[in-house]
Amino acid sequence: MASRNKHKLVELRELLGIPAENLISAADFPGSPVPDENGSSFEENALIKARELRDFTGLWAIADDSGLTVDALNGAPGIDSALYAGTHGDDDANNRLLIANLAPHHRPWRASYVCVIAIAAPDGREFTAAGYCTGEIVPDPRGTNGFGYDPFFIPDGFTQTFAELPPETKQTFSHRARADEKTREILEDLFNS
Repeated sequence: MASRNKHKLVELRELLGIPAENLISAADFPGSPVPDENGSSFEENALIKARELRDFTGLWAIADDSGLTVDALNGAPGIDSALYAGTHGDDDANNRLLIANLAPHHRPWRASYVCVIAIAAPDGREFTAAGYCTGEIVPDPRGTNGFGYDPFFIPDGFTQTFAELPPETKQTFSHRARADEKTREILEDLFNS
């Protein structure tokens, strides 16, 4: 897996049903590249990461790219979700900027979480799976679970934010869960045929 995020690695192993010894992190390969995510879409960035790890290791590689798109902001923060305010992973700054940028716009502030997972095979084949979760942004944070924009995002059909929902509930329908489900189907087709 192209990610060095241990939490993401554990989550993906569980959702895809892949044993720990069969899905390892890029961090387990000394000298593995840290890709320049210079694509113009979630899909392009996921493929960039998967290709670079595959090319470095010669093994199957899997990568994801995800973020939040907000209708009133013409899709922003989009592929720049993690560094929206300028510093990668500064959730507080990203959320402050998001709400400041939304303040002049009428509510509801419709948004979607997006996740694209890419698979790069040693023989050059490539596959992608996308998952979406729509909802709206609220002006004040609620909840302590999750990360990123979760305290501000209420998924459709719920009254609680992602950060208020138990993680096991979120994992049944989130953008990542939906992309993981499609990825599992791709892998089952590849390895069971």
